[in-house]
Amino acid sequence: MVTTSHVRGTDLQLDFADQVVLVTGASSGIGAAVAKGFAALGARVVLHYNRGHDAAKEVQRGIEAAGGRASTAAADLGTRGSAAALVDNVLDEYGRIDVLVNNAGDLFRRAPVSETSDEDFDRIIALNLASVVATCRQVIPAMRRQGGGAIVNLTSIAARTGGGGGSVLYATAKGGLSTFTRGLARELAHEGILVNAVAPGIITTPFHRHTADDQMRAMVDGIPMGRGATRRSASERFSSSLQRHLAATSPDRYSRSTVAS
Repeated sequence: MVTTSHVRGTDLQLDFADQVVLVTGASSGIGAAVAKGFAALGARVVLHYNRGHDAAKEVQRGIEAAGGRASTAAADLGTRGSAAALVDNVLDEYGRIDVLVNNAGDLFRRAPVSETSDEDFDRIIALNLASVVATCRQVIPAMRRQGGGAIVNLTSIAARTGGGGGSVLYATAKGGLSTFTRGLARELAHEGILVNAVAPGIITTPFHRHTADDQMRAMVDGIPMGRGATRRSASERFSSSLQRHLAATSPDRYSRSTVAS
């Protein structure tokens, strides 16, 4: 069932009917929740995954059972050239990408900087930063041709705090991603391509499989509400923030948006 979503503070209801949304890292966690949210608003969602084939197919089946449209696409985004190939494959299949959500990322392991290697650094930068630059670089010409689009990059609160124990390299990559997003937003704003970042805090997803229980408890204890967010609440906040931004900056691009009476 396709629905529309009312944008708080406006008279607009936005939907994404017939728009193509590519979500990287969509087999689980935030990516899966965001993909389901876009599908519920009418988008044709492409679910990227790396090793999670079965999980991605399960997300696809759930979307289709709810009346949405989804397909899957595999790529190891930590490998040079794969991010560009992923974008090209989606463009070849559907002819356009209206929204690109760069969600794929990983901490890989927690370790103090003194115990990390060049290989650790390269792997973290390749997936969490370089792959995002590559997907953006590849999709921009297509968005220009189609008259606009939206790019949303998943950064992290670690970009501002330096990260929890053993995650300095990850935080460094996310800090670079935040800076990249701000610069790209200015570079593309006049072309109708909207670029934003979402910076989650502690979300209860498989990402934290690298976090020891006592460290997780300590991080949660530092949150005023005393708990981390769920993937569903993070997805709802993500969708709401994106829709408000789209409404505030370029509502006329969404010809299928309706005005609530």
